[in-house]
Amino acid sequence: MSFVFKLPDVGEGTAEAEIVAWHVAVGERVTEDQHLVDVMTDKATVEITAPVAGTVLALHGNAGDMAAVGASLAEFEADVAATPDPPQDAAPAKALAAPAVRHRAAEHGIALAEVVGSGPEGRVTQSDLDEAISGRNAPSPAHQDGAEIKLTGLRRRIAERMAEAKRRIPHFAYVEEIDMTELEALRTHLNGARRSGQPKLTVLPFLMRALVRSVADFPQINAHFDDEAGVVRRFAAVHIGIATQTDAGLMVPVVKNAERLDIWAAATEVVRLAERARAGKAERADLTGSTITISSLGALGGIVTTPIINLPEVAIIAPNAIVERPVVRGGTIVVRKMMNLSSCYDHRVVDGADAAAFVQRLKTQLEHPALLFLDA
Repeated sequence: MSFVFKLPDVGEGTAEAEIVAWHVAVGERVTEDQHLVDVMTDKATVEITAPVAGTVLALHGNAGDMAAVGASLAEFEADVAATPDPPQDAAPAKALAAPAVRHRAAEHGIALAEVVGSGPEGRVTQSDLDEAISGRNAPSPAHQDGAEIKLTGLRRRIAERMAEAKRRIPHFAYVEEIDMTELEALRTHLNGARRSGQPKLTVLPFLMRALVRSVADFPQINAHFDDEAGVVRRFAAVHIGIATQTDAGLMVPVVKNAERLDIWAAATEVVRLAERARAGKAERADLTGSTITISSLGALGGIVTTPIINLPEVAIIAPNAIVERPVVRGGTIVVRKMMNLSSCYDHRVVDGADAAAFVQRLKTQLEHPALLFLDA
């Protein structure tokens, strides 16, 4: 019996998903629940399994194509009679478009349903929207020497989310220098005394602890802003996203309830999540729910960065490289280990004075690391 398998709802109100990779081929026999295809939503890559046992008759879509929820994904000659989908009332047609395209269309008062999409399955692209805004077809750019690389998968998701965040959030940056000499001495001592099985401590666990202790007095910074509803949601729990570079692109695994973790537990969780992300094994729960993000380039951190806020959060912290340089202490020039701490905030929610006071609180704790271990 022929059976048409449609893309199921993969959660969180997703209207469409990108096909990342097929794991079967036309003509191949599959078993029920065999790994069929990977699809990517805004949040994570989801593995979809075969609904029936049988032979693959057709696959709809290639890697990089977008598929709408409810669209035909694959066809099978089932070994046994498959249960057909229950009848559904006809739903109004919904234009396929990325969130950034939808937001921009709304800004210009353009109904996406009236825009002819040139993307897969009629998906409305930024170029289609440009034509609708200008009222004419834009000339095609001249081809230059060099390769053209289509953005697909995680890289495309990153591009869309970063562009949307920059359009929607009025960022402002704040940078402060921090004397890390005492903390680096403590970190070196703790690493030398660590027990078997304990991870090597980086600056991140100390910054996470300082962050947890600081946001308790600045709750507007550990928050989400729903700009469509005009609502700021503050959180008591601190779920810290750790921007992590992988071969597939930037991912942000989330250390949940960081306020409950000591330095060693925080370091262990950062290592665990980073390894899962880089191995491509991170699950949806590992990548969602952050309330504030840390973006660190480690030794490559440079002098200053202006990171993009991770929607719908309102702040992001970015430690820069630690370098030895001469500074004046008590009228004497001495060599200290200094680090610039960069940060960006959503100015609709966080005032400049509050951001400055928050960073000064972080600075005090990092420069006097004994404070990190005192009872609040």
